[in-house]
Amino acid sequence: MTSTTASSSPRSLAGRTILMSGGSRGIGLAIALRAAADGANIAMLAKTAQPHPKLEGTVYTAAEQLEAAGGKALPIIGDVRRDEDVENAVAATMEQFGGIDIVLNNASAIDLRKTDDVSMKSYDLMQDINARGTFLLSKTALPALRDSDNAHILTLSPPLNLDPKWAGSYLAYTMAKYGMSLTTLGLSEELKEDGIGVNSLWPCTSIDTAAIRNMPGGSELARVSRSADIMADAAHAILTRPGRVATGNFYTDEQVLREEGITDFTKYSLGAPEDKLMADFFL
Repeated sequence: MTSTTASSSPRSLAGRTILMSGGSRGIGLAIALRAAADGANIAMLAKTAQPHPKLEGTVYTAAEQLEAAGGKALPIIGDVRRDEDVENAVAATMEQFGGIDIVLNNASAIDLRKTDDVSMKSYDLMQDINARGTFLLSKTALPALRDSDNAHILTLSPPLNLDPKWAGSYLAYTMAKYGMSLTTLGLSEELKEDGIGVNSLWPCTSIDTAAIRNMPGGSELARVSRSADIMADAAHAILTRPGRVATGNFYTDEQVLREEGITDFTKYSLGAPEDKLMADFFL
């Protein structure tokens, strides 16, 4: 069965092919593992060939987890900032799995310092990975997505909100993340006739990841966060909806799950009461 063949269940990702940026750890890996449990094919374009001194996981260990979960994995070493690496990733995914059904723009860089303190190197890194990388991966995969019977582009970026609070708090980061969201806004309109669902997804609360735990006070931050499983379940719900209908949305994880009939989110919490969880950025 090729990646463009509809699965036997309308709410399963069995046989579907996902090409994602990053995914060695954190939210991206959680989303990939949820898809792998259905029997999806997951190609991961990431730089993490070698272990990070402070963060667990490489693209190879992630691929092993995906295979163990029931999926098929294709680890691809590359940089979403490099045109040729993205082109090679699309070509390798097509060769291995016969098509692409889903692009997941997961890779992201973060720097929450004030403008005085943000180096232009850090600014450029965020723009290149977040905004440009999302545009590039989506653009490069479009011919393959047009051949899928239920294509999706899902980007992990926040709702667009021009309240000065966000730009005033984290200007460089906000500009880069909103570049990802603008890609969702523009492509959802541009690709309507192609039937490609283009959406963004963002968590309502802080999500427990290695990056959170490595921050000062990380253990306490983790306790007032939710597990990445809530994002994985929300992404799964979006990606199993008809792309031709479900498009142009800036979803939150809670919104998606409520639409699926889920109203109790306590299973995703890591110790703190629901009313004590830390809200995420941009909400």
